[in-house]
Amino acid sequence: MNISTGSPMGLSPWQAMGGLLRRDLRLAFRRKSEWLGVVFFFVLVAALFPLAIGPEPATLRLIGPGVLWVAALLASMLSLGRLFDADHQDGSLEQMALSAAPLSWLVSAKLGAHWLMSGLPLVLLSPLLGLQFALDPDALAMLALTLLIGTPVLTLLGAIGAALTLGVRGSGMLQSLLLLPLYVPVLVFGTGAVDAQVRGLGAEAHVSVLLALLLAAAAFSPWACAAALRLALES
Repeated sequence: MNISTGSPMGLSPWQAMGGLLRRDLRLAFRRKSEWLGVVFFFVLVAALFPLAIGPEPATLRLIGPGVLWVAALLASMLSLGRLFDADHQDGSLEQMALSAAPLSWLVSAKLGAHWLMSGLPLVLLSPLLGLQFALDPDALAMLALTLLIGTPVLTLLGAIGAALTLGVRGSGMLQSLLLLPLYVPVLVFGTGAVDAQVRGLGAEAHVSVLLALLLAAAAFSPWACAAALRLALES
């Protein structure tokens, strides 16, 4: 795909972003095993916990939000491995860096495609899986809402780790060490919102913090990823 905008007749940055988004979605549909593995992992972890804990509704209701959020967090980390690797290996990443379109914009398009394939399915499946934990409809709705806000934050933060460790040997373990501390606030406020809803308390404060984290990550992550990718290409 040509994303160069070096001439007046070239693509605008918005067109380059749209083209890259469509290209990544097409590639994802051709490599179904990658994102289906993420979805399968999420479903498997969420389904096994009720079998291990037992059928007591009060216990399941207590641990449900934490289990589902941890499963979503781990599933998100699984999907980071090939976020930039394939483009790095085939030279597409260098073309993006050399194009007139800002690299941070192109990274944003890649992250959008990544979330659509690996994050959105978790959001859509979460109410169904939450039924196993005896969550009421209001708690299920809050679970889906917090994951809808929180999974993009996980993608945005995870992309920074993926960019920083691009081409590094043993990058998977290094990514985990870098990202887990950054993921903790998202996990705390995501589970806190659902738990507050289960207990009949107000969840608005937790949701507001998640939204603030999303805005901060959306503003900072593409720029940080672009800088890290340029360093990886120069090394």
